[in-house]
Amino acid sequence: MKQIVKQRQKKGFTLIELLIVMAILALLAGLVGPTLWNKLSGAKRDVVATQIKNIESALDSYRLDMGKFPKELTELVKDSTNKSAWDGPYIKKIPKDAWENNYIYVSPGQHNKDYDLSSMGSDGQEGGEDDGKDISNWE
Repeated sequence: MKQIVKQRQKKGFTLIELLIVMAILALLAGLVGPTLWNKLSGAKRDVVATQIKNIESALDSYRLDMGKFPKELTELVKDSTNKSAWDGPYIKKIPKDAWENNYIYVSPGQHNKDYDLSSMGSDGQEGGEDDGKDISNWE
């Protein structure tokens, strides 16, 4: 008799209880998921804008030492001029944007006098909307 009572006390959840919990979790995921996804894409754009500002700071330091902006971003990490004025590395490494694409650096710039620095966004193509919109130092 005591064994029967112990077995009933160890009884788990019923199938209906589990289905109700799963339905509630699915509803929550459906409501919260899209909001979180939108916040993630905005965060990636913020990261790229911050990285552009960091690269700009390194470019300004390079210009102070060398008297001009580099031809390529790699000159911020490794000296290719063999001039004693080079006091780098000005940045540890050239980061990739949030979508693992290289930043586009043009010197002299087409939009700015000194240089243009940009990311093509998530689509990796010029232009675009939302996540695919370009992020640059001239806008």
